Amino acid sequence: MSAQARQAGIRLGALNARERNVKYLMFACASLSVLAIMLIFLFILRESLPAIRQLGVRNLFLSADWSPNVSNPEAGSYGMLAFINGTIMTTLSAMLIGAPLGIGAAVFIDQFAPPSIAQVVRRGIELLAGIPSVIIGWFGLTLLVPFIARLTGSSGYGMLAASLVLVVMALPTITTLSAETLRSLPPELQEASVAMGATRWQTVYRVLIPAAREGLLIAVILGMGRAIGETMAVQMVIGNARQLTFSPLQRTSTLTSRIITDMGEATGVFRSALFAQALVLLILAMVLIVSIRLISRERKH
Repeated sequence: MSAQARQAGIRLGALNARERNVKYLMFACASLSVLAIMLIFLFILRESLPAIRQLGVRNLFLSADWSPNVSNPEAGSYGMLAFINGTIMTTLSAMLIGAPLGIGAAVFIDQFAPPSIAQVVRRGIELLAGIPSVIIGWFGLTLLVPFIARLTGSSGYGMLAASLVLVVMALPTITTLSAETLRSLPPELQEASVAMGATRWQTVYRVLIPAAREGLLIAVILGMGRAIGETMAVQMVIGNARQLTFSPLQRTSTLTSRIITDMGEATGVFRSALFAQALVLLILAMVLIVSIRLISRERKH
């Protein structure tokens, strides 16, 4: 074997070894992410088990009686149904408002707005995504809550104020992803619709939106994921009451707001019950992620 062939073999071996090292490094990074998620879930589950064993599923998850006892945690009641209801109701209400607004803004940016105006709107939405949640919550507390109070004669706090705040939080996610979905559609769809005599609005309503349905749904679900875990902004406007209510104008709490309110003084089964609330919140987030995977799989098929 010539010297050049040996050198080429050495270089090839070194390149293969470098590629293997990079592959192992990438595998380690991916495994670390999965391990971190598993450890978080197992930690929350372990801390929740004392409350689940002592109180039972019925008293913990299906009861709305939340009366913690700080001095004697064993004597308190820790039913979280009111907070589960508050979390789901505020998130769904926010999506009922935010989904049409976000998708409508995406359609305007992609189809109707002149390039200069579309650029301004897009930058404004990106800026909105960068505003800290506590600032949006303070805006809701000082302007939105008094406005609702004057308009309805209530205190202004409640699920309506929280839902409107969550709309602001979720709108950038829904709008940005919806606009990307519409932009990724084949241009032949629009060209064929226009060639058949359809107007621009008919093309959008009957061709583009149905074609982008799965992507738009994923954008809305990701917006729900952004809203369901929001804490500070919701806590500032929802009223932090312990009651189970379906009225948008009455005070209540969400899982996140109750955890941040009570965790500082919680001990024993009281603390474990708060971890059980975190477990429910984690399961809800996992359901949203699984929904996205199922929708993506159907989209590929």
